[in-house]
Amino acid sequence: MRLGCLFSGGKDSTYAVYESMRYGHEIRCLLTLSPPSDESLLFHFPNVEITPLLAKAIRLPHLVSSVKGIDLHCELEALEGLIKQARAEYDIDGIVHGGISSKFQNSHFSICCSKYGLRVVNPLWGRPAVKFMRELISNGFKTLITSVSAMGLDKYWLGKIIDEKALDRLMQLSDRNRFNLNFEGGEAETLVLDSPIHHDIIDIMESQIQWDGQRGIFKLNRVGLKSK
Repeated sequence: MRLGCLFSGGKDSTYAVYESMRYGHEIRCLLTLSPPSDESLLFHFPNVEITPLLAKAIRLPHLVSSVKGIDLHCELEALEGLIKQARAEYDIDGIVHGGISSKFQNSHFSICCSKYGLRVVNPLWGRPAVKFMRELISNGFKTLITSVSAMGLDKYWLGKIIDEKALDRLMQLSDRNRFNLNFEGGEAETLVLDSPIHHDIIDIMESQIQWDGQRGIFKLNRVGLKSK
């Protein structure tokens, strides 16, 4: 199928692009919704402004739309507008998203797509958390933690790469503090610096940690691309 993919640059959406390509689908464009704050119910917030660079690294067309407010109505209105634009400009048959277990997100994405006769493709749906996280590592995804907001995840994790050692520690913390290991509940956010679908590597040239004592963001102030 000819597909557009909801894209934040994080591990879930990037892996959904990778899996869709592996299954033989044609990804025609990436779609990013930019919310005004981290209170968004549906969309990724930290470092969303650098998604055009991430799309350039993957070498796919990229559509971006700002969400005007923080309520669900505003988010769905922006999503519908972007899906409509993608269908008109890229003649897509469906939309890919990286949801794993959130029925709330999947339901709203499905309703929006059905209005335009588009199918929903969710290649990660139902994948066990440990299996998924290990797949990321074994398939060469260099995944950076860009925000944390759960008990058990402190300032130490901001800016860390999820490798085997880090994953083992995250599994222990997840068991102890009962947060979702794949972070789908917003416990943390991520950004993929490199993967098999990246033609260029994301190069972090300037960053800062913003920490309020309970949660924080690894803010990317200046980034570029490096050839592989």
